Amino acid sequence: MAEPITVLFLSSAVKGQRCIEAFKSAGCNTFLLTEERWRDDAWPYDALDGVHYMHSLNNRQHVINAVAWMNRGLRIDLIMPLDEYEIETAAVVREHLQMPGMSVSAAHVFNDKLAMRVRAAAAGIDVPEFSRVLNYDELREFMQRVPGPWLLKPRNEAGAMGIKRCEDADRVWRALEQLGDQQSHYLLEKFVPSDVFHVDSIVSNGEIRFSCASAYGRPPLSVSHGGGVFTTRTLPDDSAESAALRAANARVLETLGLRNGVAHVEFLRTVADKRWLFLEAAARVGGANISDMLEHATGINPWVEWARLEMAMLRGEAYAPPAGKREHAGILVCLSHVERPDLSGYADPEVVWRMDKPFHAGMIVASANPERVGQLLDSYAERLTAEFLTRAQPLATGRSH
Repeated sequence: MAEPITVLFLSSAVKGQRCIEAFKSAGCNTFLLTEERWRDDAWPYDALDGVHYMHSLNNRQHVINAVAWMNRGLRIDLIMPLDEYEIETAAVVREHLQMPGMSVSAAHVFNDKLAMRVRAAAAGIDVPEFSRVLNYDELREFMQRVPGPWLLKPRNEAGAMGIKRCEDADRVWRALEQLGDQQSHYLLEKFVPSDVFHVDSIVSNGEIRFSCASAYGRPPLSVSHGGGVFTTRTLPDDSAESAALRAANARVLETLGLRNGVAHVEFLRTVADKRWLFLEAAARVGGANISDMLEHATGINPWVEWARLEMAMLRGEAYAPPAGKREHAGILVCLSHVERPDLSGYADPEVVWRMDKPFHAGMIVASANPERVGQLLDSYAERLTAEFLTRAQPLATGRSH
């Protein structure tokens, strides 16, 4: 009988519980390396054989040292990053220990917004016009040629974290002066008024085995910087939007070189001329409980399937996703001024999930009718705004210190 697979999860955020549980249910040994601040948080401790804590996972050499020390008593077979910040860290550790999985070079292009834009643009994929923040003459030429406003974006932050909108060149130069030696870790990109979409995928041996296209309500950048209710909903498979997005997603994933794993890829559709632009890609499960929304719409949870895919690869087996279903779902989430908001009043039969997180209010609605999902999202977003909504200042960085 084969020895059970031993999995080490890396995460500087509390997420991926379903992934941990899926590995455990399959008979794996499961261990977690996370940060001390999450010691008492909502980890699935019953599904973990051990938890190790560090002050921070930011220093990759420290993480290498910790994992190497753990390996003295454990034979770790697989390293699974649960948060975006650990995608590249996990790859660095794998290469140091010569373990299977995504390499550093493969991970980097999914972690660096500049690298993914350069590679996509070279392949002829439309992206918002952008410039490196490196040579000042190059920047001046860009700002003269491409009218503002622009977005000054960290190359290695998740989502909308740390993005600054600059209306004119003076604001760009002031922002760069404040950044000092960190300037080269940013890019400058034209702000394009757009609707924002995402495609969530599972890829095995370079083949997309599952994908689902969805449309955000307000752009995530607007929600994170201006407050409000975050919403997204799945698109009907037979819609023109879904077809265009899934085709664009396939081209992006091929260009960026994802052979095995999960992906969350975002696209813009410009308001002015309805052009599709590639925004960014991550080799991870989408955040904000998007995985739960997808499960209620399709019967497939990317966290669970990522675990199944990784186990199949380790065992030399073929991976196939379950048959699933094709319905429609949407999710709403907002910050709440009440620690434990009472959501019992949101009682329509389409409500299939309610968020249980302090100072957050959220729910998922699902229906065979996509119009009903849209109606409920609009109605519930108004109610959440009136009853619970509060806002916090956007964080400059998602990394711990």
